[in-house]
Amino acid sequence: MTEHARTALDLLRDSSQFKWYAIPLLLLVIYVYATEVERRNWNVLFAGIALWGMDLFNEIWNSLVFHATGRAPVWGATGPTAYQLLIGLNIEICFMFAIMGAAAAKMLPPKETRILGLPNRPVLIAVNAAAAVGVEVLLNKAGVLTWDWSWWQPSFPFLIWLIGYVPFFAACFYVHDLPTVRAKATTVGAILGVDAVAIAVFGALGWL
Repeated sequence: MTEHARTALDLLRDSSQFKWYAIPLLLLVIYVYATEVERRNWNVLFAGIALWGMDLFNEIWNSLVFHATGRAPVWGATGPTAYQLLIGLNIEICFMFAIMGAAAAKMLPPKETRILGLPNRPVLIAVNAAAAVGVEVLLNKAGVLTWDWSWWQPSFPFLIWLIGYVPFFAACFYVHDLPTVRAKATTVGAILGVDAVAIAVFGALGWL
């Protein structure tokens, strides 16, 4: 086991780490979504939840990588936290992703708008994912987001971009553009359903 993995594991679901600022952060997330409900802006509401659900899926398989290898997760969260949910996910990251999807969806232009002559959705998926990778590189340099596998490093960020973020924004924008509220709710329900089953099964097995 790497030292980074051991540090993250020591934080995992340790209630003594709890800090009160987690409560106003939770209220901030609630406020963001309550505002979209008030406005009946279902596009942003479900798009935001879709991105958050995709991140949770990634965090689950990241934990399973650590369980399977016994060496390290693909990424680990080792910085100070109010609560460590999974080996690569603390409560601050969780709340951040909950807001990120809503923010990205709110900035979407109409589908027909083109950027440099290209359809805006693929361009914005690529750009948003690249920006997120840039932030991760800074967090890695700060020592609070650790990478212990040679193929997941700042020197080769393509996989971080492709696996870590492109699916998030692709799902977010896809759900945003679905034609009906039912279709949005069904798609988001499927994402969260997979997450819930995975957490229930792998959590019961002690693999998370």
